[in-house]
Amino acid sequence: MDSCCAALKANSHLVSARKDGFGNGDNAFLGERVRGSLNSSVWLNHLTNSLRTDKKQNKIKTGASAVLISSTPRETLTLPQPRLVEKRRVDPKNVASIILGGGAGTHLFPLTRRAATPAVPVGGCYKLIDIPMSNSINSGINKIFVLTQFNSASLNRHLARTYYGNGINFGDGFVEVLAATQTSGEAGKKWFQGTADAVRQFIWVFEDAKNRDIENILILCGDHLYRMDYMEFLQSHADRNADITISCMAVDNSRASDYGLVKIDGRGRIVHFAEKPKGADLKAMQTDTTLLGLSPQEAMRSPYIASMGVYVFKTEVLLKLLRWRYPTSNDFGSEIIPAAVMEHDVQAYIFRDYWEDIGTIKSFYEANLALTEEFPKFEFYDPKTPFYTSPRYLPPTKIDKCRIKDAIISHGCFLRECTVQHSIVGERSRLDYGVELQDTVMLGADNYQTESEIASLLAEGKVPIGIGRNTKIRNCIIDKNAKIGKDVVIVNKDGVQEADRPEDGFYIRSGITIILEKATIEDGKVI
Repeated sequence: MDSCCAALKANSHLVSARKDGFGNGDNAFLGERVRGSLNSSVWLNHLTNSLRTDKKQNKIKTGASAVLISSTPRETLTLPQPRLVEKRRVDPKNVASIILGGGAGTHLFPLTRRAATPAVPVGGCYKLIDIPMSNSINSGINKIFVLTQFNSASLNRHLARTYYGNGINFGDGFVEVLAATQTSGEAGKKWFQGTADAVRQFIWVFEDAKNRDIENILILCGDHLYRMDYMEFLQSHADRNADITISCMAVDNSRASDYGLVKIDGRGRIVHFAEKPKGADLKAMQTDTTLLGLSPQEAMRSPYIASMGVYVFKTEVLLKLLRWRYPTSNDFGSEIIPAAVMEHDVQAYIFRDYWEDIGTIKSFYEANLALTEEFPKFEFYDPKTPFYTSPRYLPPTKIDKCRIKDAIISHGCFLRECTVQHSIVGERSRLDYGVELQDTVMLGADNYQTESEIASLLAEGKVPIGIGRNTKIRNCIIDKNAKIGKDVVIVNKDGVQEADRPEDGFYIRSGITIILEKATIEDGKVI
């Protein structure tokens, strides 16, 4: 038997032992402050505990001993050495990601008029679906399912162009699109009724996945902006032997009611889950977030713990919940998770990096413009964990005599003697002479018009794709392939908060003007 040996004076007393060990006066050795004799069981317990080490402590080697020498006969005490149990590492090959392709996207309308929420452009040249896809790939997870339903054509096209054979090696993995479909029987005639129902309708696929040694299933959203190592998340899940683990973070009062909120006990177990509570129910979900490592000032500003909508389930637990336990529950956040908290070990994983839910026009607008800051909280560029997107093979952007400050200019753009400030200019964008762009997100274009085509359109009194001469735009989102003429002013000068003017080519949401995809704004128009 492996052992460690302590040789002690008979009936001796240990004096002034300190946190870092035994000692007579100032000298010390392993252990916490204790007093007692060799015959004391309390002392034995303390000594045994003191020899228990974790990975942050110096490991005790076989045969190590502590000897206190005296002039009298010695008594030798031998204690079993604590065995260092090595944690089982989660293998990414035994994990599958399920990315939810989003519902009707009403909160991001009109950007989702013709595109699914995950297909909406972000950061100039990416799409929202690239976030969970890239996080999965960078985490070594190569079995990925994407559930789609609404306006999925552009999303499917992007997935095919980006993740099928474009230098991304999945080995024995795959990316599989599971589109909503109708099947035989009365229940089979219904489309996805919610996030949980979407997974349930393809449960036969995931039961097959279980047979391929898939031990854990990640549930991810397609409309969040963050960088995350899912393997750290999964390792926490495995170390705690949890049935379900939810990634959470502290949030402030202004946004708390937009999320599912949780309360946790001292061991990180979720004891209460409330989906988007209001009023008194919201106030009841306040908690002491200093327990998460926040300072008292930060905890005062962010007194709630919110679910990020990123879950990991043991595969057998997920299948049991969907098929047998709650066969009529359609949503994870409002039905499955609150019920599972009462019956299963549901743990919280605290995420301390940047995360943003791109669930509204305002959050989409602010998250994009935040990327233009000198030291942004989130950056797409990281050499170790890059974000992937469709290769467009575009030429470098050409800039002639422009003034550009705090801006992101994407590939293949043409800018001529214009001013761009605190804005994002999407790929293939054209800004003509005298254009002023401020606090604006321009999503770009899907194709080019040649110089001769542009000249021909202008000669006919038509408006080409891009922004014409001397146009002034502020506080705006310009959707793809929009045509904005010369001498146009888009500044929402009346401060309108909400307006629907599709016949004129624009909407206003939260005071932000949104120029519709393929809309034409004629020369000289003022909005």
